[in-house]
Formats: sequence, C-alpha cells, structure tokens
Amino acid sequence: MLRDITIGQYYQTESVIHKLDPRVKIGGTLIYIISLFLFENVWGYLLAALFLGLVIKLSHVPFRFMVRGMRAILFLLLLTLVFNLFLTPGEALITFWKLKITKEGIIMAVRMALRLSFLIIGSSIMTLTTTPNNLTDGMEKMMGPLKIFKVPVHEVAMMMSIALRFIPILMEETDKIMKAQIARGADFESGGLIKRAKSLVPLLVPLFISAFRRANDLAMAMEARCYRGGEGRTKMKPLVYKRRDYLSYLVIVGYLAGKIVLGIYL
Repeated sequence: MLRDITIGQYYQTESVIHKLDPRVKIGGTLIYIISLFLFENVWGYLLAALFLGLVIKLSHVPFRFMVRGMRAILFLLLLTLVFNLFLTPGEALITFWKLKITKEGIIMAVRMALRLSFLIIGSSIMTLTTTPNNLTDGMEKMMGPLKIFKVPVHEVAMMMSIALRFIPILMEETDKIMKAQIARGADFESGGLIKRAKSLVPLLVPLFISAFRRANDLAMAMEARCYRGGEGRTKMKPLVYKRRDYLSYLVIVGYLAGKIVLGIYL
C-alpha cells in the first residue's frame, strides 16, 4: 500500500500539462479544490468530473496510476462514508438497534466520497506533472507579494517543496524497513489495536533515524553549495508565461464560471 501513494511523485512524459507554467497548475489546482465545495448539485459534480477527465487525458499520465493513489486513503474514505451514513439526521430508510441510515446521510456520504476522490486525484495531477524545482519556483513566484510583510517566501517555498519531494522517498524507506522487519519475524498485521501499535515501534525508530540522516545529508549538501537563502539569487530558467498558459487561465476561468452558472440556475 505504501507504494500506492502518488502524491509527491513526478511522472516523466511529454504532454501539454507538463509544459504549462507551474503557477498555472498551482493556481488551477487551488481553484479546482475550492470549486468542489462551492455547489452541491449533480451538474456541478458532473462538470468537475468532465474537467478532471479532460486534464487527465491531456496529461498523458495513465489513469490507473492515479487511481492507485486512492488505495492509500481508502480507510479514510470508508470512515467518512460510515460517519456520514449513520450520523446525519433526516428521513430514516434503514433502522437496526440504535443506528439508522437516512436519506440525507446517503446523499452526504456520496458527496463527500466524490469530493475526496476528486481532491486527491486533482492534487496528484499537479505533482505528477511538475518537477520539484518548478514547483518551488512557482510557489515562490505566487507568494512573492508576501515579501512586503517580511515573510521569507523563498525559504517557505523551499521547505514545502522538500517536504513534498520526501513523501515518496520516506514511503519507499518505510516499505524497505517493513520488509526487513518481517524477514526477522516481525508481525504487523495480527493482534488487537494495542498490540499492532506496539509492533510499529521497531518500524518507527529506524525510520526516524533514516529521516534525520537524510535531512543532515541534505543540509550538508546545501551548505557545501554555499546556499544562503533566496536573497540575491538568480535562476537559470526564469518562469515566463507563454500563450498556452494564458489559454489555460481562460479555460480555468471558464470552468469556474460554468460551476457558478450551474450552481445558481440548476
């Protein structure tokens, strides 16, 4: 399951989405996520699904690769469905003991499942089609106005990019440690909740040691390259908007306008 996490990974291929400016992809992702919570009618979800399908098609990233990332949040998704089914008040459809499944609960559960699925897949597209360096540059440019308030924009963008980049690395490291511990007789599956929690101690200790070692190696590498923050630094490939980026902004604005129209009139 750890290998199923796709957030933070980069999928190398040639596509229109890969060539877009990272600022377009970051802004588009934020707008898409916000739009999922604006309106709750069927047409709004249908438009969100069509827009997401179009972006996936243009990205040339296999759909099964993106769906694979959903397995990592399957437990969270099921937990959300259960809570919405049984804890949403309304017209009871099925009742047993003190629990009841309501019509409103089913509607809310379906909505939350769709929102979480679209949110995860939409966020994955941004990281799958954007290199860590471009992601850092895009975030730094977009947060540029915050420099007026003395916010260390470059450092914040660098930390966010490094954290995002280390997600798949740490997952791979966790998978290796788990396999090594299982080969030594460790059992992570059987037993109750407390026993399974205790069995994670032999996994967490070497994982933390490995994470601190990687962080130290990264700090030494940055120090050896005379990294002193973002002040006065120049870029070999500065971000410049092109025609396709402006067209992408128009498409995103058109999508948002379509959501608003569908939300008001339908």
